[in-house]
Amino acid sequence: MFESLSTRVQDVFKSLRGEVRLTPEQVEEALREIRLALLEADVNFKVVKAFVDRVRDRAMDQTVLRSLTPGQQVIKIVRDELLALFGDAEGGLTKSAPVPRVILLLGLQGSGKTTTAAKLGMWLARQGRHPLMVSTDVRRPAAIEQLSVLGDKADVRVFTPDTMDPVARAGGALAEARAKGFDTVLVDTAGRLHIDDDLMTELQAIKDAVQPADLLYVADAMTGQDAIKSAGEFNRRVGVTGVVLTKLDGDARGGAALSVVSVVGVPIAFIGSGERLEDLELFHPDRIVSRMLGMGDMLSLIEKAEQAIDKDEAEQLEEKLRKNEFTLDDFRTQLKTIRRMGPLESVLGMIPGLGGLKQLADNKPDENQMGRVEAIISSMTPAERRNHTIINGSRRKRIAAGSGTSVEEINRLLKQFTEMRRVLQMIGQGGMPGMGGGLKIPKMPQKALGAPSGKRRKKGGPWGLIKTR
Repeated sequence: MFESLSTRVQDVFKSLRGEVRLTPEQVEEALREIRLALLEADVNFKVVKAFVDRVRDRAMDQTVLRSLTPGQQVIKIVRDELLALFGDAEGGLTKSAPVPRVILLLGLQGSGKTTTAAKLGMWLARQGRHPLMVSTDVRRPAAIEQLSVLGDKADVRVFTPDTMDPVARAGGALAEARAKGFDTVLVDTAGRLHIDDDLMTELQAIKDAVQPADLLYVADAMTGQDAIKSAGEFNRRVGVTGVVLTKLDGDARGGAALSVVSVVGVPIAFIGSGERLEDLELFHPDRIVSRMLGMGDMLSLIEKAEQAIDKDEAEQLEEKLRKNEFTLDDFRTQLKTIRRMGPLESVLGMIPGLGGLKQLADNKPDENQMGRVEAIISSMTPAERRNHTIINGSRRKRIAAGSGTSVEEINRLLKQFTEMRRVLQMIGQGGMPGMGGGLKIPKMPQKALGAPSGKRRKKGGPWGLIKTR
């Protein structure tokens, strides 16, 4: 979501890093670029003005301008002020609540409330909670059925009473939770405009009936400032304890996320970063700012890896690496694990130093290529996956035909796998690859590495043979 804003801000920082001393004129030029970047990202203009004024007051200090690293000082100031935009409140639910805790999801129609309810139910289940979901949207066709289907996928119980009265459905779910031992009730409400008095009255009645501890406004990040304005009206009429920003993996410019706390006055509780039910995260402002400034987000990456990687599988893999028994079956399993962590582009953005990789490459990371590799391996027999050395010419033709690929792609995969297996063997034995000789790096597309296209690689260059002494 922050791709355009992140690129613009990082370009400003690059120009500052090269300066030994900063002048007030250089700071003003940098602030002008940051102001334009924020406005183009659809950040509220009042928020932008206040932000730039605060950065200017701190950056113009003579201590900063005469510092040995003035560029780094300005970057730190910008980072601190971006964090200040999100306030001091932490993401997530309110700290204390009666049992069962009631969470009311509200917002405009089409913002993703029903999907967010299922995502939040799965997130709560992973925290050791026992949630119960109920839909009070009796107006939208198939809304109740949609929540039931999503509940089955998330393995979360859905309360489905016979009544079609929204208030009675919410109250019945609360009574069911008390009777059956559920500790959380998720109430999905119908989408409504804040100017629709009848629907707002209904929402107030549901609130009075179940006394929710959390009222989460679900906002589509792609609607920009309109989502923020509506959230403010909902907060004024009903009360909102937090905001859930959905569709952050889309082409939204990011202004909603940077404006919501300052304009509405409530914290961001969760963010939805994908279409899968697993793609709901606690909002951590420091991690978002780090990604925006190209500094990566290793904590989120570790959390995603912990969710995707099975502990027993990891121990088995470690043992295989030590014994040099890493097979194509294991390779396919690791590819599936990486895909469970989310879009490859998003994963790369969390690694410090690789956030700008997609700007270096002509194309974004190719998710389809990983699927083609899986298809090739799946077209092999169990014996071929266990021992890749038995794959001769006729077998390669059969595998190519079965996977819809070419023999050249089979050859390329086997060559890369052999090289990777050799490197893993060295690491598993405690050695360092390339010690005492030369290490050939497995070939990657030159465009992805920023290599000059159409030119012969220089011997000993970054795309050739690396010699160590």
